[in-house]
Amino acid sequence: MLSAGEFKNGITLEYENAIWQIIEFQHVKPGKGAAFVRTKLKNIVSGGVIEKSFRPTEKFEEARIDRKDMQYLYSDGDLFYFMDLDTYEQIPLNQDQIGDKLKFVKENEMVKICSHKGNVFAVEPPLFVELAITNTEPGFKGNTATGATKPAIVETGAQVAVPLFVNEGDVIKIDTRTGEYLSRV
Repeated sequence: MLSAGEFKNGITLEYENAIWQIIEFQHVKPGKGAAFVRTKLKNIVSGGVIEKSFRPTEKFEEARIDRKDMQYLYSDGDLFYFMDLDTYEQIPLNQDQIGDKLKFVKENEMVKICSHKGNVFAVEPPLFVELAITNTEPGFKGNTATGATKPAIVETGAQVAVPLFVNEGDVIKIDTRTGEYLSRV
């Protein structure tokens, strides 16, 4: 059990039948009245954010989040298959559980599967991936205004904004959290 007075950023807890992660917290001691803890909580399943205040003595059950490295095998219609490399057990996940997290992930790459009490709620792709560009318009000479970009399609089918000097067939590095181009490889 965890009291509100022990809150720290990043802690996950169970509250109102959901799993929440503490984004921000602040201990407040007003001139009049009792002290309280003001928090900003993010629902780790839906992504929604709420602000709540708690008494410092309120108790919460700390949620244990399991993160397991698994290999993304393939997609078959609405299902995506992942394999545990230790046990060779395969698990299928549907589009609702995945969201758009796999738009930069190729088959046979490693991802982290996040679960709580055996229920998978998220897939975390690697922070950076290297993908080849399959389709983009050629850049024109002289068209180099500061920070000019053009759309490009990478081998997973996702669209990325790249600088004008990047051509079809180039391999680029992408930040999967933001979907931004980082560099050519």
